[in-house]
Formats: sequence, C-alpha cells, structure tokens
Amino acid sequence: MSGHGDAQVMISAKSGPLKGVASVPGDKSISHRSLIFGAMAVGETKITGLLEGEDVIDTAKAMRAFGATVTRHGEGIWSVNGVGVGGFQEPADVIDCGNSGTGVRLIMGTMATTPISATFTGDASLRKRPMGRVTDPLSLFGTEAYGRKGGRLPMTVVGAADPAPVRYTLPVASAQVKSAVLLAGLNAPGETVVIEREPTRDHSERMLLGFGADLTVEETAEGHVITLKGRPELRPQSVAVPRDPSSAAFPVCAALITEGSDIRVPGVSQNLTRNGLYLTLVEMGALIDFENPREEGGEPVADLRVRFSPDLKGIEVPEERAPSMIDEYPILSVVASFAEGVTTMRGVKELRVKESDRIDAMARGLEACGVKIEEEEDVLIVHGMGAGGMPGGATCKTHLDHRIAMSFLVAGMAAKREITVDDGSPIVTSFPVFEALMNGLGAAIRRG
Repeated sequence: MSGHGDAQVMISAKSGPLKGVASVPGDKSISHRSLIFGAMAVGETKITGLLEGEDVIDTAKAMRAFGATVTRHGEGIWSVNGVGVGGFQEPADVIDCGNSGTGVRLIMGTMATTPISATFTGDASLRKRPMGRVTDPLSLFGTEAYGRKGGRLPMTVVGAADPAPVRYTLPVASAQVKSAVLLAGLNAPGETVVIEREPTRDHSERMLLGFGADLTVEETAEGHVITLKGRPELRPQSVAVPRDPSSAAFPVCAALITEGSDIRVPGVSQNLTRNGLYLTLVEMGALIDFENPREEGGEPVADLRVRFSPDLKGIEVPEERAPSMIDEYPILSVVASFAEGVTTMRGVKELRVKESDRIDAMARGLEACGVKIEEEEDVLIVHGMGAGGMPGGATCKTHLDHRIAMSFLVAGMAAKREITVDDGSPIVTSFPVFEALMNGLGAAIRRG
C-alpha cells in the first residue's frame, strides 16, 4: 500500500476469535520528534523502535534536506547527526510531507526562526488542511508564510532573520501548534512562553528536557504555562520509542468486539496525555488488564491483555478528555456501535480538521452499516446495537484518512456482513504492518 499511490480497495469479513501477540509499531508522535530534535542537536542521536511509516519517513527526508545526516541501520534503528539549533540550511527542493499534519507543522516551527526559506507540500488530504493555526503564531516571531487561499499548502515559509521571543496562548487544544511554537522558540532570544488552557500531549516538553533544553512547566490561573529559554545547545540522546497507543487502539478494540478474542499488546505508551481512549473503554466495561507498568524512553508503558467484552455499555465521554484521545474517536465510535445503549462524545470539533472531517466520515460510514448516528458541529452520538449487532454490508469512504480506513476494517471483523473501504492505501502512513498484524491474529482482511 502507498499513501501517495493508487487507491486500494480493502474488505474485512467477520472473523473468528483473535489470538496472539500484537506488536504494534513505534509511537508516531515520538518518532517524528526524535528525528527533528536529533537534527537540532550537536552530535549523534541514536533511535530504536522508530515507526517506519510514510509519515515518519517523509520527516526523515525533510531533516536530510535541511542539512542533517539521517541514517537507517536496521529495522527501526536510526541515527541522526544534527546541525545544532539554528543550523538548518536552505533546502534545494520542495519539502513533501505526504499525509502528515504533525510533520509539516513541526518542521515549519523548527525552521521558522532561522533566516532561510522552504516550500512545503503534501498529498491531496494534507493540501486541504489549514496551516494558519501554525503560521499565525509563527508570524509573531517575524516569520512570513505564503500559501494558497485559506492558508493551505503548497506554502513557502520565510524564517525570521531577527526573531523575537513570543508569549502565546493556544486558542485551541493542539499539541502540534504548541510544539511548533516551542520549536521556533529554540532559536529565539530570551524566553518563549506557551499557555494552554487544556493540557495536550506532552511529548515535546519531555523530549526537550531530555535533549537539554531549559524548560519549565507550571500551573497558574492562566492555565498550563510552558516557558522555554532560547538558544540552548541541545545534547544528542539515545531515544527508545515506545509503542504507539493510537496504533494499539485498533487491535485492542478489535479484540473487545470480536467474540472469543484474547490478545496481548506489549509495551504500549501510557502517557497521561494519550490514554483517554483506554480510560473510556474501561468505563464502558472493557476487559483490559494493564500489566508490568514501567518506563521506557522517558515514557510510561504497560503490557495490555485484552479480551472479548460482550457487556460493553454506552457512556457519556467527558468533554475534557478529548485532547488525550482526539485521534481515537473514530475507533471508539466503532466500539460504541457494539455496546448497549448510547455513547455521547462531546468536544470533538477538532476532528473536523484532521486528515478528513472524521466526524462526518464516521457518521456516514456507520449509518451505511446500519448504526443510528446523531451529530452536531462538536458532538457525535452513537446508538449502540450490542455485541454482534452491527449489520455491516456497506462500502465506506475513507477520504484518504488512515484512521477512518482502519476503523471500518475493524468494524468488519465483528459485523454481520463484510465491510469494504474504498481506499486503504493511506494506512501505510502510520501503521504499515496493520493488514499483516491483524490477519496474523485471526482477522479476515483482503484486498479488493
């Protein structure tokens, strides 16, 4: 499959019990950041467990284009010889970030306070996504950006020659925007301050501290205040990337709704800014055991044992939990379809500006599969049909969105009739072994 290539129809039929070990890939958020921070350090950063999906590979190519030496030594084993904070060179060609909103926004932030220019593009999905939420705060440093109407790619970013430090309050809960501003602040004098009213995933803060940045985090009346002192010399690190909780969500949720299943998913990140889905599933009655809790690569992890859960109940998902599970609402809506009662998800409007309008995509697809759905701008409500209750039998549109594709393929494993997705090719951007891993557990996924 190729996220940049031809459409690939995929079909998921009702499967038998899922059994075995699901070794999911490395965390995508941490993989992006390990390459970017390694490129800004002086010396060699060694990375193990790197996710080798297209999104991350595109970030590796971008770091090479900006002058870092990025080398693959084996499966998941990489090294980055960095050029130091402010040491990026001007790339000779357009930077293609493929499908990755995280990649393009973080890279824009990284080069925003260096006096160079770079032009960014991506696939059809990424070219539809708004970049103003990042370029607006970057302009406060003195950065300029010139893109298509609506602040969309392709876009040329001109780094600030004489950057000023910034104090910025996030208008929306977004780890991408927060990280872009902090990355820009690395090469600005003085202190850059980011204030978030709702905490978002904190991988950038953890990794900045690990690489030697002078960063503090405190709770004040304004909110979560992150203060970064500019122009440090970042030290190279050895980064062990934990397994991605967003990728783990697919085999976990598949096991919960597929009769007779009993699987293990080792080494999954339990970062408190990423574990909202797992808290929600447990509240719904999911049979998940969190075993052998430990720390790897500065992140809390655990091994998960997951069993078929026939007594799932619909719940009201707390709105304040949204930032910690924003990528998992599509697969949660599938689980909710196999629960008894109503599941209400509020505070989810951020889903409308992801790789697709994920609320609309899931609502239309689930309706086609026989599930009753209600939606508002910021709300998705699923009327559950109980274990094995989803009729299925539909072809669902993925809108070039990897998480939509995987969610409906999981649904097909427990629905009464098989479910087809019109294009599974984007799955490779985040979970290149999804098809093989799921079929290895006992799924019945095939190409159309």
